[in-house]
Amino acid sequence: MRPFLSCLKYKILFLILAVGLLGWNCTRSAEEATQDSAITSASEHIEHPEWSKSANIYEVNIRQYTPEGTFKAFQKELPRLKNMGVDILWLMPIHPIGEKRRKGELGSYYSIKDYTAVNPNFGTRQDFFDLVRAIHANDMKVFLDMVPNHTAWDHPWVTEHPEYYMKDSLGNITYEADWTDIAQLNYENRALWDDMIEKLKYWVEEANIDGYRVDHAGHDIPLEFWKKAIPEVNNVKQDFFWLAEWNTPEMHPWFDATYTWEYFHLTTEIAKGEASLDQLTEYMARQDSLYPGHAYRLYFTTNHDENSWNGTDEELFGDNFENFAVMASTIDGMPLIYSGQETGLEQRLEFFKKDTIDWDGYEYEDFYRTLFELKDRNEALWNGQHGGHFQHVQTSPSESIYAYKRVKGDSEVLVVLNLTGQEQQVALQDIRPTEYSDVFSGETLTVGKQQVAIPAHSHLVLEK
Repeated sequence: MRPFLSCLKYKILFLILAVGLLGWNCTRSAEEATQDSAITSASEHIEHPEWSKSANIYEVNIRQYTPEGTFKAFQKELPRLKNMGVDILWLMPIHPIGEKRRKGELGSYYSIKDYTAVNPNFGTRQDFFDLVRAIHANDMKVFLDMVPNHTAWDHPWVTEHPEYYMKDSLGNITYEADWTDIAQLNYENRALWDDMIEKLKYWVEEANIDGYRVDHAGHDIPLEFWKKAIPEVNNVKQDFFWLAEWNTPEMHPWFDATYTWEYFHLTTEIAKGEASLDQLTEYMARQDSLYPGHAYRLYFTTNHDENSWNGTDEELFGDNFENFAVMASTIDGMPLIYSGQETGLEQRLEFFKKDTIDWDGYEYEDFYRTLFELKDRNEALWNGQHGGHFQHVQTSPSESIYAYKRVKGDSEVLVVLNLTGQEQQVALQDIRPTEYSDVFSGETLTVGKQQVAIPAHSHLVLEK
């Protein structure tokens, strides 16, 4: 009897444990489901700052913007930029640049020696505060470029907190790829989190900035850090904005906006004849399935990285630069332009030394003003959940002709792009006869029955 009772005892014990584990799993699943539901709900109902719903961004390279390369010299440009329709000025890193292992004469903006100081080459701390106040006086917002992934080698943390950094197999602080001028931070060390959050709060409290563009936001930085950091900084200032230099859906709803690197590379390939316009339609459909409706996405034809390392506007897009600039401003989300694009940026700006933008005129200033004004007044082009969805429009001919519209309520914008080297007579399919205004010429035309004529390498931007 003893073997039988012993066996029965263990069977009963196993049954009790199994039921307990089942109950634990059910409870845990319910908790996870509740959390997932809360996140989904937040994703669907996230509130961006009210001022951001139709906003565009202009990236400012202080070093190269003027011969002086200072805050004071750039400040004189504010009325012109306001008149051009710019809403947000994103300043590339303003902090002192590391001297140890520096690259080039002046070093990389992204090798940060001190998060709470300003680069003396740009001016004084008071000069920066004056610039922020002047930006606000011109009814524009200001973002700082925050670099939380790495520091310069002569940042105080290297000696005071070496445990904050990634180490190689020999225990030496390390860097990534060929970025020999930076030391990479290690977010597995939770002590780093509070220090970095204090740095994030600093310029909000001291200078009243309106947002951060976060460099390398998802690179070896866990999402859990941002789930902690962003609410803490938002408690310092309401209506604060977060732009992640990253392009994965899980960054939302914590970040307001993310990059569209895949879109950018696809458009440069289309411009070079290495990809098809059908791939663009597929890309846009894929974004709708991957990203929540509230997500702001950042669209551009260049930025500091692409211009310095990969080519000028003409090198990247050839004769179709204007077409792709129109697309970046109207296809979806938030448009970005880079310093000098309004003058036709024909130079690759040096990254590690002084290389002033050649302001030989402002040939694209009216072009961008027209697009920004259209975005401001037409809800179909607004950002995230505030705007209308992208809808591809079939055309005849279809090869190297691309058309789409965005509609929200009674607001509608229709865009037709001719990427060919000849004028095209284009028929738009499934468009009911509708009266539109040509945004650039001001002419009124009815589209839907007759063909529309589009010059070579040109565009029609039509507002209902």
